[in-house]
Amino acid sequence: MKRIKVLLMVLVVAVLAASTFVNRMGGGDGVSASIYASWWFVLLMALVGLGAVAAIFREKMWRVPYRLLLYGSVVVILLGGGLTTWTGCHGSMTLQPGVPCDTFANNEDGKEWTLPFALTLDRFEVVSYPGSHTPMDFVSHITNGNEKAVISMNHIYRHDGYRFYQEDYDQDGNSTLSVAHDPLGIAVTYAGYLMLLAGLIAMFLSPKSHFRKLLKGVPLVLLLVACNTVSAKPMTLPRHTADQLGRVQVLYKGRVCPLQTLAKDFTTKLYGNATYQGFTPEQVLGGWMFYYSEWCDEPMIKIKGAGLRQQLGMESRYTSFNNLLAHEDLLDQHPSAKEFASANEKKSLVQMVTNSKLLKIYPLTDSSGTLGWYSQNDDLPIEVDNDVYIFVRKQLGYCQELVVRGDYATLDTVFAKTCQYQQKQAGEVLPSPARIKAERLYNALTTGRWLAMLSVVLGILSFALMVWTAGRGEADSKLSAINYRISSVLVALLTCFLLLIIVLRWVAGGHVPMAGGFDSMNLISVTLGIVALCMARHHRAAPSVALLAMGFCQLVAMMSGSNPPITHLMPVLNSPLLTLHVTVIMIAYALFFFVMLSGMAALFLPDHRKRLERSNLLMLYPAEALLAVGIIIGAVWANISWGNYWSWDPKEVWALITLIVYLYPLYLARKENHSLFAFHLYCVLAILSVAITYFGVNLLLGGLHSYN
Repeated sequence: MKRIKVLLMVLVVAVLAASTFVNRMGGGDGVSASIYASWWFVLLMALVGLGAVAAIFREKMWRVPYRLLLYGSVVVILLGGGLTTWTGCHGSMTLQPGVPCDTFANNEDGKEWTLPFALTLDRFEVVSYPGSHTPMDFVSHITNGNEKAVISMNHIYRHDGYRFYQEDYDQDGNSTLSVAHDPLGIAVTYAGYLMLLAGLIAMFLSPKSHFRKLLKGVPLVLLLVACNTVSAKPMTLPRHTADQLGRVQVLYKGRVCPLQTLAKDFTTKLYGNATYQGFTPEQVLGGWMFYYSEWCDEPMIKIKGAGLRQQLGMESRYTSFNNLLAHEDLLDQHPSAKEFASANEKKSLVQMVTNSKLLKIYPLTDSSGTLGWYSQNDDLPIEVDNDVYIFVRKQLGYCQELVVRGDYATLDTVFAKTCQYQQKQAGEVLPSPARIKAERLYNALTTGRWLAMLSVVLGILSFALMVWTAGRGEADSKLSAINYRISSVLVALLTCFLLLIIVLRWVAGGHVPMAGGFDSMNLISVTLGIVALCMARHHRAAPSVALLAMGFCQLVAMMSGSNPPITHLMPVLNSPLLTLHVTVIMIAYALFFFVMLSGMAALFLPDHRKRLERSNLLMLYPAEALLAVGIIIGAVWANISWGNYWSWDPKEVWALITLIVYLYPLYLARKENHSLFAFHLYCVLAILSVAITYFGVNLLLGGLHSYN
């Protein structure tokens, strides 16, 4: 019977994994119809549920409440999913201002369903972040009979068992709402989630559980650059003057931020690094603004693609702006080719800086009272008085005169007065001083790729030394102790530094930074560091292993975006459940990573396999529990945001696969006389499911959860 259970889980994993690749080739809607809604898939899920029921009776689980809750939750969750499929309905409806509507189109077959009531759109509005045109929220003001209601992102309207979510809008003022009617399926599914959470808590507390038996005698703390040189540098602003320029606020990427941020992005985009020839990003930007003739021949624009470099006559990876201008016709021949599009984008970026179009540093209010940000060459509101008009049109020209005369003291004053002007005109929408300081400090600490490269180098050295001294003589033991202390300090410093980066991005952006690849890798690094420091007392290899792992995480973070912008969140992502969902799952992934490294050590150290198996099990139980909790939180968040708690998206499917994959070593460890080698080998190979869940989905499979 146990073999049948294992074979059934293998079949489920195989079907789920195959479905994600079919999803990539054939499109999500086709997969839903051909696989997830097919009779044989429903039968497969029914067999899983029946298997859980059979196990409950065969093993008399009512004698062990936590096991009854865990197995019973599987049955209830599957039943809830079935009820959602058979009795639930999801669709969309478009509301026109002042026109009552009582119908919506079913997403499955497009047929119209009639509501037992009618909704009327009074008005629709796009709420922007203060001082910008970036949407902060989409809001529908509706009337249902005598009832007034507001529907917005993450704010649902409920009536008679129907739920309405803000989905879309058009330029005519019409609002599109998602409609969900699934009271029975959601109630049963949520009951299953609660049973699962209760079962996990009971398992960790029950003295009879396998985890508590393993825990005896173990402290609870266990749970808890290369540089390029040239002979002559181009002229630019002095560092203190460039720093003053960086303090000026600018509307950039839909939000108001220091010009320093734009300068950092600009330099990184062109050169691939946030500094150039020892110049700060502000100096690079200032050079292009005020010393154009010096910089247009500077070979600092990085070109990707050997073929394009050859056509541009380049001898290295870098070329000048003038060379791009000389080959404009060539770049326009292949606008869709990635390397040509990238080169064109960099050329356009330089042009937008040199003609000041990118420098929207002047806040002005029009006749309607709307505050906008303008560049020197934009069309200004008609209501602007002559003095302000002349100031906007002539200020940068005056700055150029001061640069020519070398009067940097006066130029500092001009930049300071520009900041005062911005404060007077747009004080209510400017970031607070604390947010500005946080963003400027973040920009200063994250220039270049030094952190990733240093972390990798130190991690490799520490890990190699740890392996070299393992099991050797007394002299090597002393060396091992020194390596342990140094690596522990380095892990603590790196963890604190990354925590500071996360906090600075949090303060500057106004939201917890967990919505991208760079941020999630930083969170994994911090989690690895904290877990390693907690484990260090009983597992002296943990700091060296963690330092190496954190280094590679930083390398991946650098590859996913060496200079990720601080941006406003999409309205639907601005939810505390997202923060909790990502945090819990990242901790689970970090624990799985340590399980893999511990398994690798066990393969080469046969005498330590039993002890390392115990360590792995102590990490696997909370890792599995956290992953399950993270999936549940994600489902609740999705239901609140979109009206659908499970959409069979590739990321969701692979998270479920990972949860199932890591159940097997827990099952294997409970068997008497099981192979320790097989246990640890499985723990090593199982990390592939985590890798596919995080990297494979993002890079290959796509879907709703893939990071850009």
